Amino acid sequence: MTQTSFVSAMGAAVTGVNVVTTEGAMGRLGLTVSSMASVSAAPPMLLVCIERRSPIVRAIQAHRVFAVNALGVRQAAVAETFAGRPQADEPYDFGVARWERGGTGVPLLVGAAARFECLVASVHDAGTHAIVVGDVMASDRNAVRALAYSRRTYARPVPLEAARGRERRRPRPVGV
Repeated sequence: MTQTSFVSAMGAAVTGVNVVTTEGAMGRLGLTVSSMASVSAAPPMLLVCIERRSPIVRAIQAHRVFAVNALGVRQAAVAETFAGRPQADEPYDFGVARWERGGTGVPLLVGAAARFECLVASVHDAGTHAIVVGDVMASDRNAVRALAYSRRTYARPVPLEAARGRERRRPRPVGV
């Protein structure tokens, strides 16, 4: 197993696109991440994986709060900005979109597919990354489809029936 083959294989997986944000004494920070997952529904918990050397890891640990903003299909520019690759704006510039302050003080992206406000439950080192587990204090969702990422490109999820031209195919009985 090599790092190159692992990274190549992971590139074929489909992930959601999220911007993790925090705000407090260490400033207002945001970072695009693909590794976000539900941990528990009772109590509501989720996790994000962030490269351990990123300044946002220390900020989240100091602030003890963070948000996960699951981007909508029209927010690829936000993803690129918080990945450090903006088309026109400055990297990591909150001016690229509209934000509102959540109840915990974290920046929440207006128009995101879903938003989660979290209190830090724990942080674990795992290889090059920190796994940040959060207790979800508030969440909401919008009617927009979530932005997806695979093979180094953004994508729009489409229901399988729509991908087939919206045809409704009935299974053919066996032996007919």
